[in-house]
Amino acid sequence: MRALCWNGKNDIRCETVPDPSIEDRRDVILRVTACAICGSDLHLMDGQMPTMERGDVLGHEFMGEVVEVGSPDHVLKKGDRVVVPFNINCGECRMCRMGNWASCLRSNPNGEMAAKQFGYPTAGLFGYSHLTGGFAGGQAEYVRVPMADVGPMKVPDGMSDEQALFLSDILPTGWQAAAYCELKGGETVAIWGAGPVGLFAIKSAAVMGAEIIIAIETVAERQSLARLAGATHVIDPSTEDVMERIKDITRNEGPDAVIDCVGMESDGHHGVLGAISTIQEKLTSTQRPFALQQMIQAVRNSGIVSVPGVYGGPVPVNMGAVVQKGLTIRSGQTHVKRWLDELTGYIERGTIDPTFLITHRSSDLAQGPDLYKTFRDKQDGCVKVVFHL
Repeated sequence: MRALCWNGKNDIRCETVPDPSIEDRRDVILRVTACAICGSDLHLMDGQMPTMERGDVLGHEFMGEVVEVGSPDHVLKKGDRVVVPFNINCGECRMCRMGNWASCLRSNPNGEMAAKQFGYPTAGLFGYSHLTGGFAGGQAEYVRVPMADVGPMKVPDGMSDEQALFLSDILPTGWQAAAYCELKGGETVAIWGAGPVGLFAIKSAAVMGAEIIIAIETVAERQSLARLAGATHVIDPSTEDVMERIKDITRNEGPDAVIDCVGMESDGHHGVLGAISTIQEKLTSTQRPFALQQMIQAVRNSGIVSVPGVYGGPVPVNMGAVVQKGLTIRSGQTHVKRWLDELTGYIERGTIDPTFLITHRSSDLAQGPDLYKTFRDKQDGCVKVVFHL
């Protein structure tokens, strides 16, 4: 089969690889009908995540049709159309029983490797390094889904692939980011980054009743989509002083909550925070903490800092500001399964249209390497790439 494979920094190739096969009675094999390139995939492309190996199949946003099952009594059957959460859930460990699906203790066969870096095992993820299990991803014609009796959700009749696809990751991720802000209605929220996750965080905050939603974004196309998603204000940090604009909008009080939808890809090289970011990049060449530092400065006293953005290692954090301002920081990989029923309902009722941010479509994985570059470089107005296979 054909698949998009990592072959080193900035080297993504469409290659022919062996078809996946059943390895356990809980497995299923999917024929992938739709998949997408995620902003998190760019961290892999840019060499910012450790333990990638040449030939690793990429992709953690995918859905498809079940073509093979691991046992006759499997909950899924041949022909079922399913969308698959990007994290793999055993359904049996304490974390899964608590609904902390992204913290599953048993789904990562390389859990000991993760524990050395993070303290405890983390969940297995599709197509996202050997630190998270080394599982082949779904930017491919077929994919093996382990523990498929827990995570995958059958797609409701009448729901298109494009409506369902983002339930695999970015829609629940944006929703969880807003949910972590504990919105009850009438709040002010500032969101750094209006890429796909940022746009869904904006939409989610609007659905949850935030009154003022501030998007911080430099790219014109994303600024327009941010307004479409529900942003009441857009700040362009390339032409405006973010802190001064936020103080002006919030009457010098600051947002009730801030959301980091940029993560380690943030960029900013002015003022004290820019100097800190530059030093950190020279030290690690990976983590870029500028956006996170700016958020901690910008949020009001006793506010919430929600961090769905991906970080792969240590970053300097102004703990003085965190402590003196009494901030709450909430983060983590998304507990996708926790939100699926609620978000499916919003899609079916038309409250959320997940397709509004799709800018590029392809039916040919061979175009994948070029589309990766288009997405990374924000060329041709690219915000989201979807493959229909």
